[in-house]
Amino acid sequence: MSRPFVLLVLTAGLLAACGGGGGGGGSSNNGGSGDTPAVLAGVAATGAPLVSAKVTVLDGKGASIGTGTTHGSDGSYRITLPTSAPTGPLFVQVAGLDAAGSPQLMFSAVPTVTANMVAHLTPLTTATVALALGTEPGPVFAQAATDSSALPKLASNAAAAQEFLKSLLKTQFSELKITDPKTLDLLADASFAANKGAHDLLIESVRVDLARSSRNVPLLQLANKFIGGLTPEVVVDLSTAQTELAKTGGAPANAILSTLKATTSATSVLGNLGVLDDLTAALNQLIATGPDAGALTAHPQLSAYDKHNGALVGDMVTRLYDMSRANRQFGRMQTLGCADDAPSAGACSRVLVAAPVIDASGTVIDHVLDAVTYSKTSITANKWNLIGNGKKLAVTVSPLAYIGFEADGTLSSSLVPNPGIGLLADIQAQKPDPSIPTNPPVKLMDTATLQMPGGFSIAFGYCNRPSMCISSTPGTTSLIPTGGIGDVAIQRAAVGWVGSADTVRGAFFRASYTTGGAAEVRPVYLRSDVLSDPARARFPTLDGGLSSTKPLKAGDLQSGTLAIAWQSWATANPDMRLIEIRRVYAPSTGSPTVANTTVPLPPAVKATLTGAFTPVAAVRTELWLGAVDGQGRRYYTRYLAAP
Repeated sequence: MSRPFVLLVLTAGLLAACGGGGGGGGSSNNGGSGDTPAVLAGVAATGAPLVSAKVTVLDGKGASIGTGTTHGSDGSYRITLPTSAPTGPLFVQVAGLDAAGSPQLMFSAVPTVTANMVAHLTPLTTATVALALGTEPGPVFAQAATDSSALPKLASNAAAAQEFLKSLLKTQFSELKITDPKTLDLLADASFAANKGAHDLLIESVRVDLARSSRNVPLLQLANKFIGGLTPEVVVDLSTAQTELAKTGGAPANAILSTLKATTSATSVLGNLGVLDDLTAALNQLIATGPDAGALTAHPQLSAYDKHNGALVGDMVTRLYDMSRANRQFGRMQTLGCADDAPSAGACSRVLVAAPVIDASGTVIDHVLDAVTYSKTSITANKWNLIGNGKKLAVTVSPLAYIGFEADGTLSSSLVPNPGIGLLADIQAQKPDPSIPTNPPVKLMDTATLQMPGGFSIAFGYCNRPSMCISSTPGTTSLIPTGGIGDVAIQRAAVGWVGSADTVRGAFFRASYTTGGAAEVRPVYLRSDVLSDPARARFPTLDGGLSSTKPLKAGDLQSGTLAIAWQSWATANPDMRLIEIRRVYAPSTGSPTVANTTVPLPPAVKATLTGAFTPVAAVRTELWLGAVDGQGRRYYTRYLAAP
């Protein structure tokens, strides 16, 4: 039986006045001039809109002159500035979560100030700004209030930077039939919307990253999003590019460090992505009808579903049924890459996607990651349908940095090195009982092996935890976990040497395991470089400060009532989000007791550690905080509580 639902508007577009729309605004004070204040509008998107993201505008002197929030349905924003003639150029930042829940920090610029201005915020505008500045925009933006000397480059270099960037993406322009790239303004295209149009698909099809070389040179890395692996195709030295762009008639060809001078393109995928929103609309229509679980199972929309990291069609039915009962729907899908182990040139049969889950008030309460496939002969009205990645369980390898503090906030001397770096190898070991979700989780396997790019083979064993634990003895099937990050961390000074081949973006790992009587070998790629010297400020920390007179006490962690906050850290790191809060109660022998606390989605920065623990013997009490940045790097902080 159908029932009312506040339907999400799946159309996107800029509203009046340069297409801005909704979502907050700055001061309306015009400085006493009597003139109409200037207006800045645009769209923040990564292929899908950035929902409820914070937009901040700086003038040419580095002063903040307006803030706003992106609209929930289309990522648009509109900010009334405090004056009719702000000092240019304008420097714009947006901080929020993409459709996958990954933190995004993107930038744009307005080279010339007018009464009504447009500044979109996308990975390509961020690349444009980086080329114009000759470095990563984030630190320049953060320090602009005290040092605005670099900001004039946004006015003088933006146009040339755009044209250079377009030359690196010429294959995508051709595939998308953008006949005159020179007329497309990546920063201020008046017709741009996150609606799977040509400009939006240009963003969807390219992976854009900012990185540092081994010599600490700032780099722009570009690649076709749908090729196998994550190795960048085009690498640009940002400082050299900026120098050459600043020259009269300068052509930054010398700034390209890679063999390829332009990215490749996934021809078949791009040709079909324009109708991907049809799938979102169809799923939302299905949810809104309020079907029972049986009707969902039999629905043709799910007939092609295989599995996704071990989740079967029944699990997807449960998710859709729960969404229907809770009056929730999907937001727009964003493409993440290709799920094929070895995609053929220009093709990808299973496309990884993500979508936010939104309640009836428009608030994002979750994110869904899955895979879709396109079929011209689909029995459904839409040609894209859910299929899953076809894998039996989840496997990821991520850059890792970790740090340990004592109860008083000082560095732990027992942890060497501190801070440390390595790789976090997460191989799924359990899944919920498919028949009774409240039952203990089901063990998936006893052992697993991870082959490192540098040649080492790392053994894993079952340790009654959600993830497999690293084993010092190959073939061991029963391990005692620590409860800490050491269970899944491949560290330089511990199991195997983490060498240079293992720590670069695109490094290829191979996970091998047997589950359900069938063997599976998984290719796994490193999303980004391991940082050799992570900044202290990147590690998540508690508000309030700790000291010898105000230590973190075990009794407080065990009480089940302790409230914690991380506002200061979140403010200092807008490109990161907290993803894990874990309490570990470790006896001198035997397995620890682990209590996980659900981390609220940003902008929330508080949580209460519910669930009391009463030790029957002496235990070591730890608090672990885990965070992730926009390139998938994991940062963990361990606090050792005082007795």
